[in-house]
Amino acid sequence: MTRPLRILLSAGEASGDRLGEGLAAALRERSPGVELVGMGGDAMAAAGVRLVAHASDVAVVGIAEVAARLPALRRAMRTLVATIERERPDLVVSVDFPDFHLRLAARARRSGVPVVHFVGPSVWAWRRGRLRRIRRDVRRMLVLYPFEVACYEDAGIPVTFVGHPAVEEAGARGGSLAEIGLERGVEAIALLPGSRPGEVERLLPPMLGAAGILRRRRRRLHFVVPCASTAPRERIDALVARSGLEGIHVAGPASPALLGGCVAGIVASGTATLEAALAGLPSVVVYRLHPLTYAIARMLVRTEHVALPNLILGRRVVPELIQGDCTPQRIAAEVERWLDRPEEAAALREILGEIPERLGGPGAFGRAARAVLDEAAVLEDRDRAVSLDEN
Repeated sequence: MTRPLRILLSAGEASGDRLGEGLAAALRERSPGVELVGMGGDAMAAAGVRLVAHASDVAVVGIAEVAARLPALRRAMRTLVATIERERPDLVVSVDFPDFHLRLAARARRSGVPVVHFVGPSVWAWRRGRLRRIRRDVRRMLVLYPFEVACYEDAGIPVTFVGHPAVEEAGARGGSLAEIGLERGVEAIALLPGSRPGEVERLLPPMLGAAGILRRRRRRLHFVVPCASTAPRERIDALVARSGLEGIHVAGPASPALLGGCVAGIVASGTATLEAALAGLPSVVVYRLHPLTYAIARMLVRTEHVALPNLILGRRVVPELIQGDCTPQRIAAEVERWLDRPEEAAALREILGEIPERLGGPGAFGRAARAVLDEAAVLEDRDRAVSLDEN
């Protein structure tokens, strides 16, 4: 290549921002001159990605909720497509956020720029019709879970299992609440309501309701609300203040040490459930969707479980309270089980210890970066061969 390798790297929410940060760092380590431009959050910017759009502007979940964010989503799409056409990256690497990024992949393909997608959409659970679009528009899928490989291979889509980056910190069992100023011996419950505004609105109130029930029964119990970089911090602060509860600590992003220092967790379904499991945290997994989104999802979802620890282990090891079951009373009752029966909490921690080996060893970001650079090298060799043929 006559210029440095240029990659458009795009992520659209807090979890994607963290993944994009790790991938950007691994790409720079293996190819120091690589140019990275695209969409992400503060973490990706700190890792050297020149942002043309910010992930916090487009974070959204659910079918019904998309309407409110459509203008921001369209602006981000236009900006990224214009960047592709203006700067002609050698490769687009999209991170998670599949509904948006599959549309971007189609636009990139029409512009002649190949796409690698990092984190496979859950086509093994629902919306298998997306496989046709992925086969047409995506050059290679990089997946986090080994059970995903067969689904993509059967559909004729090149796929590489890279493992899960969260395993890098899986050894951090136990922890400390010192980073939020709590002394050793204090019992705290982690409340993780998700990073998207809609999730926070639907999940933090019942979490705080459960905290109120638990606090009335255990006056010394504390609660920690870690905030992702793209989470609506002001809204979280407002909801916590409105609850009137004492012993609530709103903190920065959830570190393994912070999660490991808690005695239990109330966790929104998603990547946070895996992070909690890898920290050995007995958790109750909760989720609520807009009623329309939930009605559609129930018709389409093919999997028995929704929580990642349960999916990975193939059995229900952490409770799932979804939609109508996600009430303060039900949540508090499940948390009290871990508090009242420490032997069950200890047994669960042992079970959760099986997860890292299921996900492969450390080095997921390195494997993902190598797969991306291998694709770039193949494309360079192809272009060189075409150039030689033309001459």
